[in-house]
Amino acid sequence: MNLINKKVTHKHFGTGSIVKQNDSSIEIHFASENKMFVFPDVFGKYLKLHDKSDALSLEKIIKKKEMERKEEESKKEEEKKLQRKKIELRWEHEKLMKNHKLHPESQMVFWCDTEEKNSSFSEWEVFSGVLKSGNNKGKPNKPSRLHQNSAVLLTAIDSGMPEKDRRILGVYMVNEDFIGKLCIDGNIPAHSKYRIQLTEQESDQLLFWKYYINEKFPEKMTWNTGKYRYFKNLWMAQILLDIVSLKSDPNERELAQQFFKHFCKMNQITAQELPKPNGALMRI
Repeated sequence: MNLINKKVTHKHFGTGSIVKQNDSSIEIHFASENKMFVFPDVFGKYLKLHDKSDALSLEKIIKKKEMERKEEESKKEEEKKLQRKKIELRWEHEKLMKNHKLHPESQMVFWCDTEEKNSSFSEWEVFSGVLKSGNNKGKPNKPSRLHQNSAVLLTAIDSGMPEKDRRILGVYMVNEDFIGKLCIDGNIPAHSKYRIQLTEQESDQLLFWKYYINEKFPEKMTWNTGKYRYFKNLWMAQILLDIVSLKSDPNERELAQQFFKHFCKMNQITAQELPKPNGALMRI
């Protein structure tokens, strides 16, 4: 809107004429001197245009700018709220990390059905299932024992085969910032680096019950119910070490070695003192 040479009246300086104008300021020539003002803020309270048509057009511009200003302020306030929420979550996360005590069975063994054999590796994520009873029936299981030191072992059993032939399909560390106590949707995503899928031949050589044992019933090899069960940290380390020996490809072997070292560090396990596997299959 061009306001050059438009007549105005200022509350304190009287009548004048606009001599310069840009997007943020105007200069007005009064009888005694020129004055600079913020545009369009000066209009309305202090300054009025003589021309009614120009005044009406300017009023619309001012209202539009005021709406834009309020929208910008609202946007900034929402950003501040979001930032505060992120800080609160980070504090909660850091508090949980600081106070976290390693549980000796903070690993997860997951039973993959036919569909999950593929989806677990394409999405690198598993779902912990839903609660079958109680007040929270139908809601996702909360994998509360899992933390950043935890790995998820993917297993399956071929149709018609006995439980003792349950194979290990792969394994992954949980996502870098995953905390089971804060997980509300039951989804357990994989770490960006530490994830391994076994070939069919490798999987055939890595049987779950070589490592796992129900210490109350050491002679039994039964899964019974549920999508997952917790697993000893030492047993997971034994499996990772055996995966290293299975890998013949240099790159895959290097990743497996890095995975094993990272896992031992996170779980305070000394690799040299790791006992040999002594699961149910080893006691037959």
